[in-house]
Amino acid sequence: MVKHIILWTLNPSLSEEEKQNVKAGIKEGLEGLLGKVPGLTDVKVIIDGRLQSSNADVMLDSTLESEEALKAYAVHPEHVAVADSKVCPYTVQRSCLDFEI
Repeated sequence: MVKHIILWTLNPSLSEEEKQNVKAGIKEGLEGLLGKVPGLTDVKVIIDGRLQSSNADVMLDSTLESEEALKAYAVHPEHVAVADSKVCPYTVQRSCLDFEI
């Protein structure tokens, strides 16, 4: 099993209302991939409860069956569509940590 953790920082030019809408769209889009992308066994997107000490706005916490499943997830058309429409246009920084569990 492989954990795939992503942290994003949203574009600071977005209004607070826009940020809330973007975060909800990211959550809906990525969590909606469960059952559609082979090898993706769990996905949670954290958008609420952020403390002032945080320096990221959104966290993806996902689990995949293997490193091969992670590689396939990265290029899966439904994942790419979510990334291209709901994530990339609104984020300015991305950090990733992938590890075996």
